[in-house]
Amino acid sequence: MFEIEHRLEEKGIMRKDIIAAAMELYVSHGIGAEEAADRLDAKIGKAFQDPNVSSLLLGAILLEDELYWRRKNSEIADDPVFLLSDEIIGMTIAEVIGGIYARFEFTRYDQKKPGILGKLGPFLDDAIAGLIAGCTSRLYSESV
Repeated sequence: MFEIEHRLEEKGIMRKDIIAAAMELYVSHGIGAEEAADRLDAKIGKAFQDPNVSSLLLGAILLEDELYWRRKNSEIADDPVFLLSDEIIGMTIAEVIGGIYARFEFTRYDQKKPGILGKLGPFLDDAIAGLIAGCTSRLYSESV
């Protein structure tokens, strides 16, 4: 949907790096790490096909390009506390995929910023954290 995986790859965000970041904070729920990574890969692929998730990810890409990269000296260059739209995008992606419990998982990934999350700008780090949180939350719910 919207060539979202390709668009993310153009930004240097590979699916394998998303999965690696997810696995850094993975909590076993009776599923081994290798199987969990495979199941997360499938869930991420499915999420990329969802028009709601894809449009939110696309929005994050466009906002980051416009408000972060093109305006390096702007008031959001350091992801200030008053910038909330990035968090809202991330939480929404998490909830669309994994329901309300995914919001708690989003907070874990947003605060720790494992792997590739620590290298992204203010919109994409939260959007990808939301993608991870939604998928991991769904995986955990299916495992109990």
